[in-house]
Amino acid sequence: MPRTDDPNDPRGLIQEAFRIDGIDLGQCRTVFLDWALGHGGDPRPAIMELLAAYADQPADHPMTITLREALDAQPTARRRGGRAARVVD
Repeated sequence: MPRTDDPNDPRGLIQEAFRIDGIDLGQCRTVFLDWALGHGGDPRPAIMELLAAYADQPADHPMTITLREALDAQPTARRRGGRAARVVD
């Protein structure tokens, strides 16, 4: 994988996904997961910057779709512990 000077994609994973001819949605999701695990912290600002950086790519490119879906994803509910977990509202 090529390294880039982009702080949002230092390993060049997203960049490489946009370069691969015939990449599908599942492959892009795998690349995104690898990128997200290596990112740490809240990835939303970086995702927005990546979408802006690759705005010249087709809107139906699988990586563009994956990045947009990541922004639309709702955070998962956190487990409530103690009394709050035992008491029904």
